[in-house]
Amino acid sequence: MQKQPPTTHLPQNERKLHPRLVAWLKTEGIKPFAFQHEAWTAIGDGKSGLLNAPTGSGKTYAILLGLVNKVLHERRDKAKGLQVLWITPLRALAKDFYRTTEKVMGALLPDWQVGMRMGDTSTKDRAAQKKAMPQFLITTPESLQLLIGQKGTAALFGSLDYAIIDEWHELLGGKRGVQVELGLSYLRCLKKDKPLITWGISATIGNMEEAAEVILGVGNGTGVAAHTILRADIAKKYAVHTVMPDEIENFPWSGHLGLNMIDKVLPIIAEARSTLLFTNTRGQAEMWYQALINKMPELAGQSALHHGSLESAIRTWVEDALRDGRMKLVVCTSSLDLGVDFAPVDRVIQIGSPKGIGRLLQRAGRSGHQPGAVSEIFLVPTQSLEIIEFEALKYGLEHKDIESKPPIYNPMDVLLQFLTTMAIGDGFAREQALRILRGTFAFKYLSEEALDWAIFFLMTGGESLSQYDEYSKIVLNEGRYVVENKRVALRQRMSIGTIVGSQSLRIKYISGGYLGSVEEYFVSTLNPGDAFWFGGRSLEFIQVKGLDMLVRASKSKKGAVPSWAGGRMPLSSNLSTLLRKFVGTAAQNTNEESPLAAMQGLLAIQSAWSALPTEGEFLIESLVDRDGTHLFFYPFEGRFIHEILGALIAFRIAQHQESTFSIAMNDYGFELLTESRIDIEEVLSLDLFSTKNLKADLEQSINKTDLAKKRFREIATIAGLIFRGMPGQRVKDRHLQSNSNLVYDALTAYEPDNLLVRQALDEVFNFDVGEGRMVQCLQRINSQKILWKALAKPTPFSFPIYTDRLRGKLVGESLETRIGKMVLQLQRDVEATPGMEGRNAGEGKERKGTGRKKKSIAGAK
Repeated sequence: MQKQPPTTHLPQNERKLHPRLVAWLKTEGIKPFAFQHEAWTAIGDGKSGLLNAPTGSGKTYAILLGLVNKVLHERRDKAKGLQVLWITPLRALAKDFYRTTEKVMGALLPDWQVGMRMGDTSTKDRAAQKKAMPQFLITTPESLQLLIGQKGTAALFGSLDYAIIDEWHELLGGKRGVQVELGLSYLRCLKKDKPLITWGISATIGNMEEAAEVILGVGNGTGVAAHTILRADIAKKYAVHTVMPDEIENFPWSGHLGLNMIDKVLPIIAEARSTLLFTNTRGQAEMWYQALINKMPELAGQSALHHGSLESAIRTWVEDALRDGRMKLVVCTSSLDLGVDFAPVDRVIQIGSPKGIGRLLQRAGRSGHQPGAVSEIFLVPTQSLEIIEFEALKYGLEHKDIESKPPIYNPMDVLLQFLTTMAIGDGFAREQALRILRGTFAFKYLSEEALDWAIFFLMTGGESLSQYDEYSKIVLNEGRYVVENKRVALRQRMSIGTIVGSQSLRIKYISGGYLGSVEEYFVSTLNPGDAFWFGGRSLEFIQVKGLDMLVRASKSKKGAVPSWAGGRMPLSSNLSTLLRKFVGTAAQNTNEESPLAAMQGLLAIQSAWSALPTEGEFLIESLVDRDGTHLFFYPFEGRFIHEILGALIAFRIAQHQESTFSIAMNDYGFELLTESRIDIEEVLSLDLFSTKNLKADLEQSINKTDLAKKRFREIATIAGLIFRGMPGQRVKDRHLQSNSNLVYDALTAYEPDNLLVRQALDEVFNFDVGEGRMVQCLQRINSQKILWKALAKPTPFSFPIYTDRLRGKLVGESLETRIGKMVLQLQRDVEATPGMEGRNAGEGKERKGTGRKKKSIAGAK
């Protein structure tokens, strides 16, 4: 939607709009796009659908004004009760959308009340909503579940006609998306007279048709019949630049560039009026913010941090400051990935790879966040090999190779939570539950036996836990399953949700006021008096009191930076495919303007000491040193797949040559290290990459790596088998892990076919690696030519994995010092290699032209 001078002419395609809406559009100076008219027409015709449009193109108005137009035409502007439910994945989006909706309703539907229902909604507002719901309610997936867990849901949702799910691509493929599916199916089953009009809104998604099926419940009995998929025909322009270091390290290691690139980043920030600097983790955001302020003190009053562990009030202040144009720089994480409505920034900087083409598009779209504007993003490598990854990302963006989000099937932990939620509300009958579940995409193939198992498990705790009263949650009362125990009901309300993180403590000034939260593990590493950095502030740790970490301001310039679990992002399958292609062809790049020209020194060393695998080749390297035998494999499938694949290969080797392996990995490959001497030729003659007996081999290898137990803790938390504690009385992480392990051991010992245990193994295969993706990976390797190279020393490809083992193991010497010595020796080895003279760090780049040093930003597309 674009703003234009008001016009008096009413185009043909606007004649279906209500006169009041037409007048408002003219007053606002807004000229709608064609896709918005399509959405308004579809909504007016009573259709459901999925709308796909670029960030900043006006997709929210396309649905919101379509609803307003239909209400005006139907003369329901004075309707009572809940009419529209708007579901959003983030509270920040909800609060922002609330402001937009209030403005529109105030002008066009003044008798309609707009409300919000979030985790932080006040008790007073909740009580008011219970008496009389607003006509337009904005909520999150978790809060919708809590509403379903109230008494009297038929009356609460009886007047509901529309359900809108914003940013559907962020929910699809995850358990929060399944929560939305269940909630929508529940609401549809409540409506007996007419269908629930449902719309999804999405920006970046590859499997659009499947995404529509999931959200609309198409063909599942309770789903919608008339539906459409709308795509905005708007050409979005992107400018993607790689920020090049002065020297390319021939032997990169994880994070060796990182903050060393800060002098390249400062001019980009200085030249722009406003910039978003994205990092992939909250700890990285804290470090970059601190470093930028130290280097450029004048930014102090014009910059801010924004990530999920900061207090909501702080994040809201930052968003408001962005909206008002008061911020020159915001250092952020995925907390600002989505469509929070603020004035578009001039530039976006991405530290490290975004690991996916869709995420690159999403983050780039935060600049030029308006129709017709160019979205400009600068990619900053944290190690040399990421420069190749950046070129693959640019290619994928140019060719619109956006990732798909495969939906989830049969997550039994979400099912158990949902059944308990219904039971604390109005209760449920078996046939009612079966209809609701089969009305979703996730559970459309659920067997009656599986439902009966779930009900029995909730009633008794199953065969293994029946002797413990706390696992008997529901009872059958007059044909309906209900929760009668008030303590069970309270615990359920406290536990609704599928986001399971580590236990956190809130950071509180001893004088009062909260800053945010850090994980329990980080706090355990501090002693009273220690300084640490959070939210751009230097803080002194005083003590832990309850769930509060008490601090005071510190003048120390040094201190630890918190780390948070779950910060790493998986490499997308689309990007891994492109990465293999670019690795194989990078050495043939002759374009002087391409960043790959600067990589020729590194690539030449890799080729001379080992090989550069093409798309039809699979590289394996072996190295024997005083630590033992190192085996390096390079699938380029991402660290999560490599972790499982490494365990599988180690298991299969050990069946033939008795060995104990340790595993290390990055996004490009993995290493198996054993103290034993390995017959490499015999190992390579084994059918290591066969898909035969894959599941059985995976299960045995996964059990040995303890990944299933780690996954089970999340499943047990969601399913309600372990309780995280009441407010102010949270259970410590180590106790939660211990409780989870005890339950897991009991189930595997006495009930090996338990569906939650089965799910834990399936999730390790499906979520972390994707069994389909794992099979495809193995099939691809089997079709490739195996290149085995015996090494005398680490190569540019193996060095990052090889050196990662040193982290946390050095005493009396820093990691940088030790690696510096190793690199110096390797550079001497390069000089001694015939034909490699002059291949010192950066010289491959210099040979392509000394003018490149001055041009630090290259590779614009």
